[in-house]
Amino acid sequence: MAPLEQLVFDNTYARLPPGFAARVAPAPFPDAHVVSVNPAALRLLGLDADAATHPEFARVFGGARPLPGMEPLAMVYAGHQFGVYVPRLGDGRALLLGEVRAPDGAKWDLHLKGGGPTPFSRGGDGRAVLRSTVREYLAGEALHALGIPTTRALCMLGSRTPVYREEVETGAMLVRMAPSHVRFGTFEFFHHTEQHAHVATLAEHVITGHFPHLAAQERRHARFFEEVVERTARLIAGWQAVGFEHGVMNTDNMSILGLTLDYGPYGFLDDFDPGFVCNHSDHQGRYAFDQQPRVALWNLACLGEALLTLITEDEARAALGAFQPAFAAHFLARMREKLGLSGTRDEDRALVEDLFGLMAASHVDYTRFFRALNRFDSRPDARNDALRDAFLPPEDFDAWAARYRARLASEGSVDSVRHVRMDRVNPKYVLRNWVAQQAIARAQEGDFAEVDRVLALVSAPFDEHPGSEASAASPPTWGRHLVVSCSS
Repeated sequence: MAPLEQLVFDNTYARLPPGFAARVAPAPFPDAHVVSVNPAALRLLGLDADAATHPEFARVFGGARPLPGMEPLAMVYAGHQFGVYVPRLGDGRALLLGEVRAPDGAKWDLHLKGGGPTPFSRGGDGRAVLRSTVREYLAGEALHALGIPTTRALCMLGSRTPVYREEVETGAMLVRMAPSHVRFGTFEFFHHTEQHAHVATLAEHVITGHFPHLAAQERRHARFFEEVVERTARLIAGWQAVGFEHGVMNTDNMSILGLTLDYGPYGFLDDFDPGFVCNHSDHQGRYAFDQQPRVALWNLACLGEALLTLITEDEARAALGAFQPAFAAHFLARMREKLGLSGTRDEDRALVEDLFGLMAASHVDYTRFFRALNRFDSRPDARNDALRDAFLPPEDFDAWAARYRARLASEGSVDSVRHVRMDRVNPKYVLRNWVAQQAIARAQEGDFAEVDRVLALVSAPFDEHPGSEASAASPPTWGRHLVVSCSS
């Protein structure tokens, strides 16, 4: 494992023409200190756990002492926010410190959030608060462990410096990682400002770095858009299958690589509610849980428009037309896994849809139900009381269970084998808002042990973790309707 000074930087984005970013020196907190480090992310960079004890670790990743090769910059982009085009956004509280080439050849952006103002801060202070930093730090690892493409978190830095939002809060910084932080809105910025040569340059940058198999193809731009559509369909199918709502699916929060990007007012389902809205600022429910596939397609159409100097309208329409079938196929495949089905049948879609209808009518806890389903007893005389008692009336579940039992029998499913398989896809632990809030409250008192404990839980969500069963429970009364905002 390499020490910090031996990290190798290959800053491909910094080599793009002027206008793609602004070079900005970080404005670090004077008392920045490490409060939590993600061991899995350290390993991705080729660093060992001891790297976090390096006396300069906080200064390096907090922006006070850039390593040789770092070239901090703020990326420019635009975006449709709640359906309205905003022509100039950009990294207002984030900086791309540099791009690390890991020992295994992978490239990782190191992106510092909360490092001070940039030309894109729009009058803001460029800071992040502890509350939002804890939430993003935990969420990236939670989704990664569930098999959902996402940015990752390297470390969280604390500070006693006050930050002013709706109230005075504690400041913090987060270093997140991704192969790229290019967004739909990056393409939109250059398209809508009629910098079409920059649209082409950006497309070539992304294709060369992340879609190299397309580089020599004649229709590489159309094929590129087709693959972005496919990746986005797979991403949204993953969200829907694990009961995750992003909360702010603006086009500037959509990754060109199909990653979950920019965690704000997200939420995992507690009681199953298709219309669940986790963002209290989303008064119209634009980004409700059941609207996410529709919004993703709308956002892809905005991206397709931004690429029209590189692809034809017919190519854009054809790519967009593939979204719904791809989403449906990926979603049903995930749901078959959650139901423990190893084969495919035409009736599977109805089996899933009817189950969701029953769960919504009885307000059944989404994660707890599927975890309990792992132990479904398929014998003809079995009652499965632990499952049926969650439904009102229980007989509604009995009717569905009879269909499920017959479906399992049709493929010769063996309970003991299926139980093991389902234990690997139906998590016991997800990052419920009330669990995150407990970690935040402790952190605001200066105790980060709960952050580390929750990180361990959500990084291994399928394990039992004896002694932590309370974190797998439905929310207590105080945690049932937590208000989460875009600044969260």
